[in-house]
Amino acid sequence: MRRLPLWLCLSMAPLAALAAQGFVLDSPTLTADGRMPLVNVYTRCGGGNQSPALRWHDPPAGTKSYAVTMYDPDADFWHWIAYDIAVGAHGLNAGAGTPHNGDAPGDTEQPRNDFGDAGYSGPCPPPGKPHHYVFTVYALDVPELGIQAHFSRKAALAGIERHALAKATLTVVWGR
Repeated sequence: MRRLPLWLCLSMAPLAALAAQGFVLDSPTLTADGRMPLVNVYTRCGGGNQSPALRWHDPPAGTKSYAVTMYDPDADFWHWIAYDIAVGAHGLNAGAGTPHNGDAPGDTEQPRNDFGDAGYSGPCPPPGKPHHYVFTVYALDVPELGIQAHFSRKAALAGIERHALAKATLTVVWGR
């Protein structure tokens, strides 16, 4: 087995640290791969249906706005889409997923999710194995997508993908 010289390993350390830095999504109340708190679970499953607080760091140069989604890949189900989040925002407060309550920044748009509700709807999978819920923040290259909230989820997601410079994710689980 061949070993790298110590000087080579040490010279590569700053490059590895730089590569590890970048666009990051985290939450003061969610832990990566942890269980979703009951306050964030859909009301039909006994929860408070409050969107969690999210924060992001180190967006790429050229970012002009953000979008946030929550997706259940185990059920192919969209729980939340929010876009046209102002570039000055570095996160969303708890409850920002309730449209028109003043908790979301500026002109944030929140179309209907797969429950048929505008804004956030928390987890409520069928009994059985826990489902995964992927929160994603997208750094976008436009200040606004130009898509109104009454447009389809599909149109909003296509616009987000088309204008994404980078994305960061945070995954949690919940089941009953």
